[in-house]
Amino acid sequence: MRIDLHTHSTASDGTDAPAGVVAAAAAAGLDVVALTDHDTTAGWDEAADAAAAHGLRLVRGTEVSARSSGISIHLLSYLQDPTHPALVTELERTRRARLHRAEAIVELLAADVPITWQDVLDQAADAVVVGRPHIADALVERGVVPDRDAAFAHLLRADGPYHVPHYAPAAAAAVRAIRAAGGVPVFAHPGADARGRVVPDAVFDELAAAGLAGVEVDHRDHSPAQRERLAAIAGRLGLLVTGSSDYHGSGKANRLGENLTGPHVLAAIEEQGRVPVLGG
Repeated sequence: MRIDLHTHSTASDGTDAPAGVVAAAAAAGLDVVALTDHDTTAGWDEAADAAAAHGLRLVRGTEVSARSSGISIHLLSYLQDPTHPALVTELERTRRARLHRAEAIVELLAADVPITWQDVLDQAADAVVVGRPHIADALVERGVVPDRDAAFAHLLRADGPYHVPHYAPAAAAAVRAIRAAGGVPVFAHPGADARGRVVPDAVFDELAAAGLAGVEVDHRDHSPAQRERLAAIAGRLGLLVTGSSDYHGSGKANRLGENLTGPHVLAAIEEQGRVPVLGG
């Protein structure tokens, strides 16, 4: 069974509509796919209809923004109640903060490069969450940079002159909110050190005590050394180990199914989650 538990659609910063993500997953030979857009569940219904049409099982989820000791981290929440106030309130607050941050970044950029807020909105289209990837796409459209990767490597880098922080809940509080909503929290790409600082080992202990269920070990942004480190941490703390693509359509080089999760791990996630895996 081929299981990919981390993808993004146009509801956040992917380039495929939710139905398009599912269709691409079917074409890639996946049996199970999770839709995990940033800080939103807006793509769930469309993805569910597409999964039924393509005969795939769908894990409904969200990638939740959080922070620990000033370091931005992401938590994959699987199978949560999308109406539970403990998580809904935090997601709404984070989406508003992302929007205001994006506006502030564009204002800074506009002093030096040709870009407007309307350019960004044109790229975001129907996205519920507007953020830096849409700014990157606007910069590409304007011919300022050749692609998203170049935008993030230079103009949008975290230590650059155009960086603006945004609100995100403390990581342990986010884990507890996910659990309160019946979700299953998994630490997304925690060893992606090329993106910036990563949290020390002690943070995993803190999150495990708060209810963390697993660690995304197999991810293209993890070196072999990081995969070994993360697998050891997961083993020490009794956490599930997942592997995923972090697919964004044409927005990133990540390909569906390039890293996979074992069926026994999916079964454990389904057992802990409040809403069912659809299909199958």
